[in-house]
Amino acid sequence: MKREVVLELTATFEGHAQRTDTGVEYWLARDLQHLLGYTKWDNFLNVVTKAKTACEVADHRIEDHFADVGKLVDIGAGAQREIDDLMLTRFACYLIAQNGDPQKREIAFAQNYFAIQTRRAELIEKRILESERLSARRKLSQTETELSRLIFQQTGSDQNFALIRSKGDHALFGKTTKQMKATWNVPEARPLADFAPTIILKAKDFATEITIHNARAKGLATEGGISDEHVTNNAAVRQTLIDRGIRPESLSPVEDVKNVVRRLASEDRKALEHPEGLED
Repeated sequence: MKREVVLELTATFEGHAQRTDTGVEYWLARDLQHLLGYTKWDNFLNVVTKAKTACEVADHRIEDHFADVGKLVDIGAGAQREIDDLMLTRFACYLIAQNGDPQKREIAFAQNYFAIQTRRAELIEKRILESERLSARRKLSQTETELSRLIFQQTGSDQNFALIRSKGDHALFGKTTKQMKATWNVPEARPLADFAPTIILKAKDFATEITIHNARAKGLATEGGISDEHVTNNAAVRQTLIDRGIRPESLSPVEDVKNVVRRLASEDRKALEHPEGLED
């Protein structure tokens, strides 16, 4: 397919994209019908039916991607009548294209166009989740640094932080830090938190924030006093998670946070060097 044709079709497809009040991108089926080269609505509906089946097979709710709507059209002499239409997500458009006639130039283009658009959305979502995890990891580091400083100020020793944090881990996971490292295959010299999912990072951070607040408010001045407070808070957070069906020790580890940092930095450099390749 010639470059000028691709550019023309891209502009046409993107020109028909619309957004809901909440920012969700969608296409109207009546518009997509013509974009894909179908002159008869009934023939196009046959493809839509196949796409709905594919959506269900992929374990997606059909109503989340194919929404029934009505549209007013002119029928002459200033009169209008309502006809059936569908609001289609990007994923729905992709499934329709995949079930269309590949001999049609428009279908061949749409199959690739929506596949790339869908992958782009997935990559953006993945990056957002990774960025949230990095943010949670940085926040936990800051909170633990504050706890370490407080322990030194109120106990006069800088040897107690590791012990208190370890006791907190035991209360949160029901296992020692060493046992969790073995479960998650974490190298001995690396922090357990570098391999923890976001929910665990936030749970540890929350418990630690409470410990800091109460240690100050209560004037706790011994390792034992601060340890008891930290254990109580981690145990409470653990119970909250369990009540919601989440057992911290049963969660799987995630990618080493150092690898995530390097990958995102590399992607940022490539984006600056080749901005035209962001969709690849």
